Amino acid sequence: MMHSEFPADMHSDVQSGAPAGSEFAMATASVHSPTTFRSSPTTSRRVELDLERLAAAHFVTPGSPRTRIADQYRVIKRPLIANALGKGAAPVAHGNRIMVTSALPGEGKTFTAVNLALSIAAELDTTVMLVDADVGRPSVLKTLGLAPGPGLLDVLEGRATMPEVLLRTNIDKLTLLSAGTLHDRATEVLASDGMHALLQEVAQRYDDRIIVFDSPPLLLTTEARALASHMGQIIMVVRAGRTSQSDVQAALATIEFCPVKLLLLNQARGNKFDTYASEYKYGYGYEQEQQGEQAS
Repeated sequence: MMHSEFPADMHSDVQSGAPAGSEFAMATASVHSPTTFRSSPTTSRRVELDLERLAAAHFVTPGSPRTRIADQYRVIKRPLIANALGKGAAPVAHGNRIMVTSALPGEGKTFTAVNLALSIAAELDTTVMLVDADVGRPSVLKTLGLAPGPGLLDVLEGRATMPEVLLRTNIDKLTLLSAGTLHDRATEVLASDGMHALLQEVAQRYDDRIIVFDSPPLLLTTEARALASHMGQIIMVVRAGRTSQSDVQAALATIEFCPVKLLLLNQARGNKFDTYASEYKYGYGYEQEQQGEQAS
């Protein structure tokens, strides 16, 4: 178990709406046409993240002063990156696919996924793609202050290609893939054969990237479990004082097949986000759970 105290569901306190300068601008990208999905002009879009606004909301941003929460994510990401790059204690299949989930809504998974991706983007030798796979309740773009647009669902249903919907950002090593155009069958699409094919395409096309997925809660939909079956590493966020032990155990049982599982205990102190814990307990492993402790 990794223990930390930082705001649960802080993303819900970040106002939505695109910040100044976030209008989409078209740019040409050199990418190979996909073999399993509709081909089209290889264009991608660029968006501007309001870094000052994100830093004020306790997100890890480049150039901002060193903070306790930034130090926390340095500790959190280190074993994940090692596994993704094949430098961990044992080989991890699909180690560059990292899913962030929870047992139930409201535990802070989107805040964790966004901050993890931002922290990985600060690395010198890695790039990261953040995918909003919570298609029933997408929150990544809203959390980042961006307007919704086409994305994952549009690619899965053949209305767009991956290069068309990828969002390049003013953080050089961070790319975004939104949930896309929502509809009544959105969650079923996530568990479709098309999703499996898309994951294979992404793995081949972007094999040098770490891909972070913000997933639906495990106990709400079976689609989250289907997505989990394609992951090499899973972070399950648990909100202290809210999630029951039985719910945690039930959620863990649905992802027992994943080679690397990590629990992140997310616990806010009161209503102010000005104090954070500095100690962690890790609980993740390969075949068997291994435990240790680190301090930030």
